[in-house]
Order: sequence, then structure tokens, then C-alpha cells
Amino acid sequence: MKLYSRGQVIFFSVLSGLIVVLFALGVGILRFPGKKGTEAAASEKTAASDTENFQLRQSAENMVPLRLNTADLLPYSEGERENIAIYERLNEAVVNITTETVTINWFLEPVPQEGGSGSGSIIDTGGYVLTNNHVIANAYKVFINLANGDQIEGTVVGTDPENDLAVVKFDPPKGLDLHTIPFGDSDSLKVGQKVLAIGNPFALERTLTVGIVSGLGRPIQISRQNIVRNMIQTDASINPGNSGGPLLDAQGRMIGINTMIYSPSGGSVGIGFAVPINTAKRVVAELIQNGKVRRGWIDASMVQLFPALVRYAKLPLSSGLLVSRTKRNGFAEQAGIRQGSEPVQYGSSVIYLGGDIITSVDGLAVESLADLYSALEDNKPGERVAIEVNRGGRTVKTEIVLADREEVLRQ
Repeated sequence: MKLYSRGQVIFFSVLSGLIVVLFALGVGILRFPGKKGTEAAASEKTAASDTENFQLRQSAENMVPLRLNTADLLPYSEGERENIAIYERLNEAVVNITTETVTINWFLEPVPQEGGSGSGSIIDTGGYVLTNNHVIANAYKVFINLANGDQIEGTVVGTDPENDLAVVKFDPPKGLDLHTIPFGDSDSLKVGQKVLAIGNPFALERTLTVGIVSGLGRPIQISRQNIVRNMIQTDASINPGNSGGPLLDAQGRMIGINTMIYSPSGGSVGIGFAVPINTAKRVVAELIQNGKVRRGWIDASMVQLFPALVRYAKLPLSSGLLVSRTKRNGFAEQAGIRQGSEPVQYGSSVIYLGGDIITSVDGLAVESLADLYSALEDNKPGERVAIEVNRGGRTVKTEIVLADREEVLRQ
């Protein structure tokens, strides 16, 4: 047997240790946190709040296939396996949103009280949640309730009442990997297609219901002046508390935001409506970046026709928008739109008769102010749109440059 000196033994021991460490590093067993790791984490956190990277991540998420554990799901039918896989992959990305509002007591003091409850979808690992505007409207505080039981106060970063959409932000706890829901394509939907809804009806967290697309292109009036076009109709059971939650296709992609139900009794009767995800995709990045959506408008004061006005002025139409005044040297005046010249008192307002009656904007018939809001929902200031007016009984067509809606309505 060959004997080694003490120095040789130490040398071979150190050499063996180095080999083990290098092997471990090569296969990824050891990971050493350090300055570079900290900088990378900070960079990732910053990128998570960047709207451009958010859109890139959403595109990548859309290509992630469902993960089916066939060994665990063998006893179930194909449809059941699909439902189970979608729920297990995405239910933790659905949050329960609760709010606090402020009321005034008998002593005229502000008093917080429990508000409403709804659902939301985590759409970005930075803690962004997509929900309905009516879920968080008038809220003093907003709380995000996660699947692990954590309740975190959130901040409303942007609202779009016109489409009943809102984005809420919360700071994810350290070490928690958030699940997110990818966006799908609502323009490719077909009636009869299978859909799934996950939400918190009656505060029963992360409830799954299944149904089909029952109808497409439903124009639903959500307020006195706002109509959401192309709403998705579904028979998947939706109840109070489902608002703001995701409507998913069979691949687990969000194709709508559950918003309302038709219900004479107050409960689900199988007629629910969801805002199309393509509508949300148009506005989400802008809500995150600016807190609101800039939209175009006609820089003129308009009056929705009503029977008494039609009879008094002997108008040739019973519906449409009468142009009372145009902004001096504004876009409407430059486009040749004629304002009224005969002032009449109606209540506390003055209406100028004799102007054009707007009947169509951007290819959509306009019979009311709600129709005008709907027609210009996806148009930005500075864009040109086609417009039709009735002028003395004949139709006149022209194009008009849109002004900033917020500026026009503020004047």
C-alpha cells in the first residue's frame, strides 16, 4: 500500500473539494445570492410595472399550453379534465376585492363602513389587477384578498367608467410568486363555444362555473350615457360577487370580464354579460400609465332630440343630436358643421335652433348622446371620423377632426 505525506493528503482533499463544488455549480445545485442577484431582482420589479413589458409578458403567456397531469386525471372525462386543469392553473390568479366607503353620521362626521365585494384577475406579476369600475367606484379603501388568505390594501391606478373597467395595484408579499391570467382574443369567439367563469359569488371565493357563449355583439347600456358595444352573452352562472372576474376560453385565456346579469329576481337566470377582452386590451396599458383614457369628441354643444323640441321646431327627424353651438374656429366649424341661430329658453338652458342634426358618426347611427359616446369610444383626439348630418331635410356627409373630450366637456 502506497503511503502519502500529510501535505499530499491535504492537497488531494482540497482538489477533491474543488471538483465537487465546480460540479455542483455546473448542474445548478448551488446558487449563491449576491449583488448581481439583488440588482436583477430590482430590475425585474421595475420591469413588472412597465406597460410595454406587461404587454410582452401577456403575449408570451398566451402561448403557454394547459398543463395536464394525466396520471391524476385519468378517472375523469375529457371535458372534466379540461375544467380541472384550467381551475387548478388559474384559480389563484383570481382575487376577491372588498372595499370600504365613507358615510356621514348624524353628527355630520365621516364614518367608514363596509362597501361592496367583487372579483378581479391578476394580469401582471407586479400586482396589477383588472376588474370592473363599479366594483371599486366610490371606495375609500380597496383590499385585495389572495388565494393564500393574505389581505393587502390596494390602490386604484386607473378607471374607465365608459367600459366599466378599472385597474388596481397591490404590492405582492416577498417570496410570493403570483399567478397571472393571460389575455385571449374576443374577436374570434363563436356562439356555442365553451367558456368558464371564476369569481367570488356571494363571497364564496374562487367559484367555478361553466357554460357557453350564448350571444355576441350585444350593445348593453351600463349608465344613462354609456353603452358598451359587443358585449359577450353567456349562460355560465354569474351572481353578485362575480363582477370583475374572468370569463375564460377552453385554453384558459381571458376572453371577457364578467360584468352584469339580466335577472328579474336578482339571482342568476342564465343570462350574463361580459366586457370583451379586446376592449380591455385597448385601454389597460393607458390606464396603468395615465390613470384614464383620452378620447376624441366633437367640439360643439349638442342637444338630444326630444318630442317637445321636435314639435316646437318642426324638425324633420325625431331622433339625433341637434348642433346648438360650435366652438369658434374649432374643428366642427372647420368641417362645415352649422350651428343654430335662433335662441329659445328651455328650463334653465338656452338652445339654439336651426343647426345641423347629427345622425351618424364613424359609421354608427347616432340617435342619442349615449350612441355618440359609444361611437367615439375607441377614437383618440386628432383622429378624423366620418360624420353625417341632416341639414334642412337632406343628408350631408363630411369628415371632422376630433378634439380632446375632457377639454371640450370641461368648457
